[in-house]
Amino acid sequence: MKNIGNIIKTIQNIMRKDPGVSGDAQRIEQLGWMISLKVLDDKDKELKLINGKYKSPIPENLKWRNWAGDDEGMTGDELQEFVDNELIPQLCSLDISSGNKHSIIVREIFEGTNNYMKNGTVIRQVINELNKIDFNSYEDRHLFGDIYESILKDLQSAGQYGEFYTPRAITKFITEMVDPHLGEKILDPACGTGGFLTAAIEHIREKEVKSTGHLKSLQNNIHGMELKPLPFMLSVTNLILHDIEVPNIDYVDSLNREYTSIQQRDRVDVILANPPFGASVTDGVETNFPRNYRTTESADLFLVLMIRYLKKGGRAGIVLPDGSLTGDGVKERIRKHLLEECNLHTIVRLPNSVFKPYAGVATNLLFFEKGKSTKEIWYWEHKLPEDYKAYSKTKPIKLTEFKSLKKWWDNRKTNEQAWKVSIKEIQKNGHNLDINNPHIQEDEIQYSKEEILEILHNSLRKSDEILNKLKDDLVG
Repeated sequence: MKNIGNIIKTIQNIMRKDPGVSGDAQRIEQLGWMISLKVLDDKDKELKLINGKYKSPIPENLKWRNWAGDDEGMTGDELQEFVDNELIPQLCSLDISSGNKHSIIVREIFEGTNNYMKNGTVIRQVINELNKIDFNSYEDRHLFGDIYESILKDLQSAGQYGEFYTPRAITKFITEMVDPHLGEKILDPACGTGGFLTAAIEHIREKEVKSTGHLKSLQNNIHGMELKPLPFMLSVTNLILHDIEVPNIDYVDSLNREYTSIQQRDRVDVILANPPFGASVTDGVETNFPRNYRTTESADLFLVLMIRYLKKGGRAGIVLPDGSLTGDGVKERIRKHLLEECNLHTIVRLPNSVFKPYAGVATNLLFFEKGKSTKEIWYWEHKLPEDYKAYSKTKPIKLTEFKSLKKWWDNRKTNEQAWKVSIKEIQKNGHNLDINNPHIQEDEIQYSKEEILEILHNSLRKSDEILNKLKDDLVG
């Protein structure tokens, strides 16, 4: 039996020999477009067998099998020139005038793609390794799914790309609690590498998909949006690996749509998302939103957007940072809007280190249903495992840690991890949702060294900002 994990490790080691590829992020991007093209070609072969009339959107000379499939084929300068001057430019400018979704996906993937490799002989060595994987073989695809997951996980430590990966324990837990069903419209408006969408696919397939008709329904009702080229490409490939023939992922900034243009036909039953936080939105995007809710904080605008997209009776499970749970002005107005439009029934408070090394801020899981206003909110404090001081790349959060929370979910009682707060109390306190566990005394709260450093770093940064502003005012 072939070891696909070893194949990928070999590829990554081969890439290190190429002078054009620098660092994890570029290696992931390079590997990403090559895997995507191989997956698309293997899928095309399968679709042609099922339907003799099927026509691939990729021109014959650009199909993987015709330029990469033969291990003794093009190499060296000839291969390098073909990839840089024919393959990528032609795929970037595919004709999409017919509206064929396959063509649109291929073009959108390659519009944001770079070939970083500068040595055609090394490119050939990578191709020959990839040819050892057959994505039409169930066994290969299943094994590769786990490997692909580890490639996506590497994004978490690849600098700026960390924002596009949500730990799988989080995506699976949220999906289980929201419990999407076959036939329901499911949306992730900031889908990153497709973690929530694939969690929903797996959840529904395991419980309800019994026929090709069911699979078709599932495919038609899974919808994602992603703004950045690398995660867009990775999410499309991720869904194809999960047997979604034509992934319905839009290559767009979901915030860049007029708020009032989202009408009943656009509304969905389920939203599962981890919107980007700590970042400012693209200039002018906030003007798409009502004046009351205009802000440049991405997480807050996404919250407004998601409330708008939900149908009456629609359910959501999302990740939000502490910064969205507190604050006055526009932040308070957005929280008030959430509590009036939706029943925010549960907030799970997570430790600071869940998203490290990408972000060390404290985050929360919010579960709400649209159509009824909030009367009370249950809080649950998720604790680190006993032998952990913090989560890390080698000690990530695990799904098994949510066992006691799942048990409590349908039979809620106050305990040392769970407490209930009435809407009156929340209104009285400026709609502040950042409420600490009343069962823990302030002096009992222990911080890890990493958290203390994070707090110090943030306070020093704020001090520097104030000093710089004072200097500018004095000079002015």
